[in-house]
Order: sequence, then structure tokens, then C-alpha cells
Amino acid sequence: MPNKNEARYNYILNLADNTLVLGQRLSGWCGVGPFLEEDLALTNTALDIIGQAQMLLNLAIEIKGEGTVDDLAFLRDQHQFKNVLLVEQPNGDYAQTMFRQYMIDSYHVHLYRALVDSSEKQLAAIAEKSLKEVNYHKERSELWIKRMALGTSEGLERLQKAANNLWHYQHELFENSEELDKLVKQGIAADPNQLQQNWLNDVSKLLAKTPIKTPQSGWRATGGRLGHHSEYLGKMLCEMQFLQRAYPNCEW
Repeated sequence: MPNKNEARYNYILNLADNTLVLGQRLSGWCGVGPFLEEDLALTNTALDIIGQAQMLLNLAIEIKGEGTVDDLAFLRDQHQFKNVLLVEQPNGDYAQTMFRQYMIDSYHVHLYRALVDSSEKQLAAIAEKSLKEVNYHKERSELWIKRMALGTSEGLERLQKAANNLWHYQHELFENSEELDKLVKQGIAADPNQLQQNWLNDVSKLLAKTPIKTPQSGWRATGGRLGHHSEYLGKMLCEMQFLQRAYPNCEW
């Protein structure tokens, strides 16, 4: 049974890894966006999310009492990452990137709204700062969903394909556990059941305004929080961690 500090550490690390991996994924669009303004906008979104990752990783290090942020980002192996599987999925085309982004943006908005009142004061401060960013991220990704779904038939077709590909990854965002339940009761963590209800309300309202059909329930992706990841994360980490592993402790 994890002690209190270990449970807090695992929770913070899950939030941190979600943002770290997603930020790295989004950075893959830098220089190849559909047009210059959007290239810059998505790159700035990636920077915001990586900034959130840095704050959360710093808090995780403080709780653990050893290591550095760079150690956690660049020296852990794939099975040591606790991110959900959704954020490590490939960028695909722009429809897939933006549908994935809307899913996680909506989650982050409700997550940080809840964590503003966390009894973990530093986490509450991170949530308050991050909430300003993710509200904008959600507004932006929602506009992209509407633009593509209500535009051309090809845009709608690509979005529907993205929804079909990604829908079954959303369940993992709201998984509960005995460890997490204790953190919720202590006022540290956000209640996953409430998050899921709020998330589904948001997404249902958006999809109702478009011709996108909600995918039928089927298999549910799981395992990311326990270190069981897809092959996509391993390939991404090879690129992300190469420099630090090839030149340990190198300073720029």
C-alpha cells in the first residue's frame, strides 16, 4: 500500500506526464503547420503545455525529495511514465491532432477548475495559473472542430475518422483507484467521476452542433498510469531523450 507521499507523487506525476508527452507531440507540428499563423499558434500551445509539465514535475521532485526535472523528463524509461495513452497517440492529420487536443483541453479545464481548491497548495497554485491557458486552448480547439465539421465533406470525414480512432482512449482519463479515492477524500485530487460527467457534458454539447456521430462504446484503452504503453511512446522518447542520454549533463 503506497504511503501518503508516494500516492501524492504518483498523482502529480500522472498529471505531469500527460502534459509533457502531449507537449512533445504537439511540437511535432512546429514548422509544418497548415499555414503560418496556425503553425505559430499550435507551437505556442505546446509551449504552454510544456510549461505546465515543468511546474508539475518540479512539484513531483519536491514531494519525492530527490532528482531533477530533467531526470524525470529525459532519463526515465517508457515503463516509468504514467501518462494516459491518449496523449501519446500519433498526430496523424490535423483533424486527429485537433480532436485529440479538444478531448484533453476539455479535461484539463475541468481538472484545473477542481484543483484550484486542492488542499495541496502548490498544486492549487499551478492549477490557477494553468487554467488561464487551458481555457484558451479549449476555445481554440473547439473552434477548429466546428470549422472542420461544418466546412467541407472531407473535413467532416477526417474528423469522424479521428473521433472513431480516439474515442476509446477517453475512459482512462477518469479511471479511479483506491489510492486516488483517498487523495480525493483528503481534498488533494479532483474527483474523476465528477470530471467525467463534466467532460461528457461538454463534448456532447459540441458534437450535437456538428454532424459528427459519437462513436459506440467498445474496448477501453487502459494501462498508461501503470506504465503499460503503446509502441508510439517508445518511439517518441527515443527522439525526445536522445540528446540528454547521448551527452549526459550537457549544459547549453
